[in-house]
Amino acid sequence: MAENQLGGQQYLILPEGANRLIGKEAQRTNIAVGYAVASIVRTTLGPKGMDKMLVSELGDITITNDGATILEEMNVEHPVAKIMVDIAKTQDKEVGDGTTTAVILAGDLLKNAGNMLDQGVPPAAIIKGYEMARERAISVLHDISSPITINDDDRLEKIALISMGSKNIGTDSTRKHLAKLALQALKQVAVKEGSKVSIDRDFIKVEKKEGSSVEDTSFISGVLIDKEIAHPGMPKSIKNASIALLDVALEIEKTETDARIEITSPEQMQAFLSQEEKMLKEMAEKIARSKANVIFVQKGIDDVAQHYLAKAGIMAIRRVKKSDMEKISKATGARLVTSLDDLTSADLGSAGLVEERKVFGEQMVFVEKCKDPKSVTIFVRGGSKQSMDEVDRALNDVIGALSSAVLGGRYVIGGGSAEIDMAMKLRDYATDVGGREQLAIQAFADSIEIVPKSLAESSGMDAIDTLVQLRSRHKGKEGRIYGVDVYRNSIGDMDKLGVIEPLDVKLQALSSATSASASILRIDDMISSRGRAPAGGGAGMPPGGPGGMED
Repeated sequence: MAENQLGGQQYLILPEGANRLIGKEAQRTNIAVGYAVASIVRTTLGPKGMDKMLVSELGDITITNDGATILEEMNVEHPVAKIMVDIAKTQDKEVGDGTTTAVILAGDLLKNAGNMLDQGVPPAAIIKGYEMARERAISVLHDISSPITINDDDRLEKIALISMGSKNIGTDSTRKHLAKLALQALKQVAVKEGSKVSIDRDFIKVEKKEGSSVEDTSFISGVLIDKEIAHPGMPKSIKNASIALLDVALEIEKTETDARIEITSPEQMQAFLSQEEKMLKEMAEKIARSKANVIFVQKGIDDVAQHYLAKAGIMAIRRVKKSDMEKISKATGARLVTSLDDLTSADLGSAGLVEERKVFGEQMVFVEKCKDPKSVTIFVRGGSKQSMDEVDRALNDVIGALSSAVLGGRYVIGGGSAEIDMAMKLRDYATDVGGREQLAIQAFADSIEIVPKSLAESSGMDAIDTLVQLRSRHKGKEGRIYGVDVYRNSIGDMDKLGVIEPLDVKLQALSSATSASASILRIDDMISSRGRAPAGGGAGMPPGGPGGMED
C-alpha cells in the first residue's frame, strides 16, 4: 500500500498489496538484476565458451551457448531482465550475431554505474558520459575498420568461421563446410544493383531433418518443402518443371451464409454431384492449359481434382505455407496467382528438377537446379534434434554476420583487439573531457574491456595480465592487430590468424548496450501491481545486490 500525506490527511494512491521501490533502492535492484542476467551468458563468449542446459516446463532440453537463445528460453520475469533479453533480440534481428557481447557489455556498464552511484555521481552525469563515450567509440571503430566486398571470399569465410567458432557443432572441417554453404547461399540470394548490394536473409531457408550426420548438410539451389505429393497417382519426379503457384482452393468452397439444398430424387442428387465434378474437372483443365506440370497450392485440393490432375500428369502439393510460396516464387520466377481464370504460361516458373524423396521416413519435395534462384535452402542433417538445432542457430549467426559484413562493407580485427583500441582511446578522451562525465567515460572504457577479459578467462589465462600485455602491445604502431589467442593461451596476431568481425556487429552491440543501460539508470521508482514484487533477490542474482558483484 502506497500512501501520501497532505495537511495531516492520509491518502491512498496504490491498491492494497502493491509494491514500490524508490530512489537508490530501485536503482541498486535494477543494476543487480541486469548484471545477474549478463553474468549468466558471460561464460559462453568465445570459442572456449561454456554451454548452458535449459529445461522447459514441458521437459524439453536445449543445450547451447547462443546468447539470444539462452535469454529467450530462460523465460525471465523481472522487467529489467526483460530489457536485457530485448538487447539480445534487437542485436539478433538487426545483425544476426554478437548477442552475447551486447548483453555482457550492458551488464558491465550497469555494474560500473552502480559503483559511481555509490560515490555520489548523479545518474544524469553517468548517462551523458556513457553516450559521449559511445559516440567516440563508434568513431574509433570506423577509423580502425577495413573495407570488404561480397567478392572477398577469403575474408568472408574467415568471418563465418569466427562467428561459428563458439558453437559446439563438430570438427574444424565441419565448421569450414558449413561456412562455405552459408557463404554460397548468401552470394546466391544477394541482389546487385550497380555498386549496391541488397540481401534478404529470409530467403535463405534452413530446413532440418534427423538422420545421417552434420557433415552431410547440403546446399540446395532452390527450395525444400516438408510436404508430400497430394495423390499417389501423380508423378514423383519431373525434370524441367513448369511451376504454378496458386493461392486458390481447388475444391468446392462452402457458402459464406447458411444455405440449404433440397434434393427430392436420386436424379437430382446425381445431377448435383455431376455438377461438382464438372467444376473440379474444369479447374484441372485450366491448369493443364497453362502448360504447368507442377503446382503448389496454398489451400486445399479436392480428391476429385487430385484425380484429374494425376490423369493430366501434373504433380500437386497442397497447403503450402505462405512463406514457402514466397521462397518458391523467388527461386523459380513463378508468380502467385489468386484466380485460375488468370493463370497463363507467363505466370509459370521453372526448375531443373522437382522430386519427392523419402528422408528419415518422411516424404519431402525438393525444388532444385533452379536457374539463378534468389531463394535457396541449406538442408541440415544431424544425429539428434539438439545437434541440428545448434547447427541451425550457428547458421543463423553466420548468415547474419556475413550479411552485416557485406551490407556494411567494413570489418574490424577480433579477439578483443578492437575493444582494447577503443578503451585506450576513450581513456585519453576522458582526460580531455574532465568533470563528472570523465568518470563515466573511464567506466565505459573499463566495460568495453569485458570482451578480451572474458575471452582470456574462458581459455584459462590470467585476465589482468592479459589486459596489461594487450595495452602495452597496442601502444606500438602494429598494436591494433593483437588480441587474445584462445587456442594458444596467449596474445597473438589476430589478422594473421584470420580473426575478423563485421563492423556493424560491433556498432550495434555498442548502441544496444548503451541505450539499454541508460534506460535502466533513468528509473528511480518501481511500482508493481498487487502480488508482483519488483524487489531483487531472484535466482542467479549476486548476493547482496551490486555489492556482491565481483570484478
